[in-house]
Amino acid sequence: MALHSAAVSFCCVSFNPQASLFRQCSIKPSRLSSPSLPRFRIQVESGNGPFEVDDSSLVVCFGEMLIDFVPTTSGLALAEAPAFKKAPGGAPANVAVGIARLGGASAFIGKVGEDEFGYMLANILKENNVNNEGMRFDPGARTALAFVTLRKDGEREFMFYRNPSADMLLQEAELDIELIRKAKIFHYGSISLITEPCKSAHIAAAKAAKEAGVILSYDPNLRLPLWPSAESAREGILSIWDTADIIKISEEEISFLTQGEDPYDDNVVRKLYHENLKLLLVTEGPEGCRYYTKEFSGRVKGLKAEAVDTTGAGDAFVAGILSQLALDTSLLQNEDRLRDALRFANACGALTVMERGAIPALPTRETVLNALLKPVD
Repeated sequence: MALHSAAVSFCCVSFNPQASLFRQCSIKPSRLSSPSLPRFRIQVESGNGPFEVDDSSLVVCFGEMLIDFVPTTSGLALAEAPAFKKAPGGAPANVAVGIARLGGASAFIGKVGEDEFGYMLANILKENNVNNEGMRFDPGARTALAFVTLRKDGEREFMFYRNPSADMLLQEAELDIELIRKAKIFHYGSISLITEPCKSAHIAAAKAAKEAGVILSYDPNLRLPLWPSAESAREGILSIWDTADIIKISEEEISFLTQGEDPYDDNVVRKLYHENLKLLLVTEGPEGCRYYTKEFSGRVKGLKAEAVDTTGAGDAFVAGILSQLALDTSLLQNEDRLRDALRFANACGALTVMERGAIPALPTRETVLNALLKPVD
């Protein structure tokens, strides 16, 4: 994939090459086992000790968690695939794990079946240092499944098994409201808006977050086969558009939401910018991303990557940017620092396409920083 690397200069650790690598600070230990690099926002202990951010930078992710079945051979239709590899997925859960892999604090709220896959997914979150206290288990519905075909170009086609699946049945009464109120950022998609009772639970969760002063982050993550019609998808996605503080969309989603207008035209993109929005991000796959705020806009290139499977790349990008915004929201007012943060997020996405599956492919912070420090070819 034709992405370009760029020098990394992240938000603010004290760095003294004559002394120990980093000044020690009061962040609790645990998510990764490597020191940081100059000017990244999180400060860590010197040496190779683990670290952890505290809950003041918590990102709570709401929505679906499921099992992706990915063909072991790329470029084949589902019926032609000789075998499938089981991989945990679901966009909000991917973001939660992505943030934790990058050293951030994250939690997941959603519902799975009271079945082997459901318990497996809960354990995967726990193993990845994601708070799973907001998960619920439905005894009468199965954990959602998705068969994902990989075309020769690494892009995906989906077949979902949700009839209904447990994630669709989360009720407002089952929400962990206290966990939501503790968040710095509350992140969600649009799939949880498709059916009741999950739609009402989603709206109630976002309302509780907004009232608590939590930043709302929205990635529509369009999956047309799950909606009754294209029009219902457009209406559903836009029904909560104006409540979000941060929105991430793809070029395809811009075309869909504007009913065929040019996604590369800034005037078209600006139509989707509502007055209370703090940041609108447009991901462009191998080309990187664009950013829009009230004060400035621009494009940030990414990294070169050989695409094996694009599943989870957008979620890795979201994890990359939210992990930094949760630590320092002043990035939204500083274009240079925001661009640095987006280079980091682009690298997260690029590294994820190099492996199959979503959660298994999400990179650690050390891997991302090492990739960014490699010279441009």
